[in-house]
Order: sequence, then C-alpha cells, then structure tokens
Amino acid sequence: SKGASGPIGFPDMADAADQSFLDRMISQLRSTCKYYTGYPKDLGPSRIIPFTSERQFVQLLHEGRPVVVAFTIKCTYTQHLDKVLEEAAATFYPHIKFVRVECPKYPGFCLTRQKNEYPFVEVFYNPEQAASQGRGVDPNTTKYSVKVLPFNYDQSVYGFREYFKKHGFGYSERK
Repeated sequence: SKGASGPIGFPDMADAADQSFLDRMISQLRSTCKYYTGYPKDLGPSRIIPFTSERQFVQLLHEGRPVVVAFTIKCTYTQHLDKVLEEAAATFYPHIKFVRVECPKYPGFCLTRQKNEYPFVEVFYNPEQAASQGRGVDPNTTKYSVKVLPFNYDQSVYGFREYFKKHGFGYSERK
C-alpha cells in the first residue's frame, strides 16, 4: 500500500510562508473579532471579587447591580471557568459584578445553594433595587430580598452577553 511520501518534519519555504500568513491571520482575528477567545487578552487587573464573608457579599448586593457568582472547587474545569470569568468580569465591569467563592473555604455558603455538581454559576440581583437605582439602603441590614437565577448558558463572554440581554440587565461593554 502506498502512504504519504516525502520527508516528514522538515518544513520548506512554502510552509514557513504559510506559517507567517497564519500568524498574521490570527493576530487580525484577535484584534477584530469580538468573540475570539483562543488567546488571553491583556485584561488589566482582575475584576473578579473573591468571596470573603456573607456580610461582604450582602454589601455587594446592596450596590444594586447584578452579581454573577461562581461556586468553585479545585479542578481542571474550574481553571477553564476562571479564564472565562476573568474576561467576562473585565468586559462587563463595572455594571455587573463577578464573585468567585472557593467552596472548600466557605462550605456553609455553598451548601445553602443545595447543588452537588461544581463548579456552577448563579446570578443574584434585586429587581426592585435595580428599578430604584441605588437609593440608600442601611448597610447594617443583613436580610435582603434577592432573586437568584441559575446560569445555564454557554460559559463564555458571548454566553454571559446573551444571558444578560435575555434577562434585561443593563450593561455596557469595555472594548
């Protein structure tokens, strides 16, 4: 039987030219395509807020903006989710906040969500407060009416964008 012939592993000049064309194409794609996430962008400082206490979390909710919460444990999928969250948090900052909870550190908060598959994402928001846009709320109040929606879209910046549109969250994007 005849297989592929010719030397393998020795690129000739045509391959080198193709390679630089590919590099140019990728950089063009990176600079122009809104949804291209194959390479990390320079996002600046992280916009993800680490969860430190329920009190801190309630204060964040009092700001009246939707809060996307990622409940995580250490696993390879969490590493992928972290990259998505970093990009989404930078894209929708400051209109939508992103919080990461490391569940092994805060089991009480995570167990109240009654989920057993990690990582998962939920969106917390207060429709009344969003309507009154930030009227003063006593920061000592710990009881707080908040809606929680499961995030069941594609875990990507595009997925978050579509989700926010569907639920009518006001945001603008940083390009």
